[in-house]
Amino acid sequence: MAELWQLIQTTVLAAVTEVSVMTLWELVAVVLAVAYLALAMRTNIWCWAAAFFSTAIYTALFWHVSLLMESLLNVYYMAMAVYGYRLWRGGDKGSSIAVVSWSMSRHLTIIGVTTAISLAVGYGMATYTQASFPYVDAATTCFAVMTTYLVAKKVLENWLYWVVIDLVSIYLYFSKGLMLTSVLFVFYVAMAIGGYFMWRKNMQSQQDSLHQSAHVAQP
Repeated sequence: MAELWQLIQTTVLAAVTEVSVMTLWELVAVVLAVAYLALAMRTNIWCWAAAFFSTAIYTALFWHVSLLMESLLNVYYMAMAVYGYRLWRGGDKGSSIAVVSWSMSRHLTIIGVTTAISLAVGYGMATYTQASFPYVDAATTCFAVMTTYLVAKKVLENWLYWVVIDLVSIYLYFSKGLMLTSVLFVFYVAMAIGGYFMWRKNMQSQQDSLHQSAHVAQP
């Protein structure tokens, strides 16, 4: 009986220690993720540095709780952080890109293609892996992959995609016990809405400046 009690104590202590370590790393990732989004809303290039380190932590956390596609997604995020930094800095051309808006037809095509890919990936995960919530995981992953590219290209509507992705992600992370991340994504929804209006204002300011420059340049 004493040996059984000792085993239970050891198991509980190990579990508590593991949860504490995960929570600490999750907190660091959350802080960096918030910094990323706050900087991205202001089109500050250093958002990509915060994104790189935050996603590196999340890659390990999601793998640990068997959210396989979310883990792979964060590897992609790390690569996109490097790509986004170079693109916003101006790359080899030396001039940063401006905020743009894409047409509704273009977005409908993107949504249709990404949905089809999500269903195919979800089916493969449900059939051949032990992933949790395979279709939901696949959908948030595929749309996040596409939307992160839109962020790097400074496409205004990326924020609207994030609102939907973040709402679905709240359910996904809450179900897996990632409470801090669930709370983070509640803030993400509000910040994504704010980011849309900030980028739209930025785009309008850019357009006004171009119109004024064109008017001054006329003979």
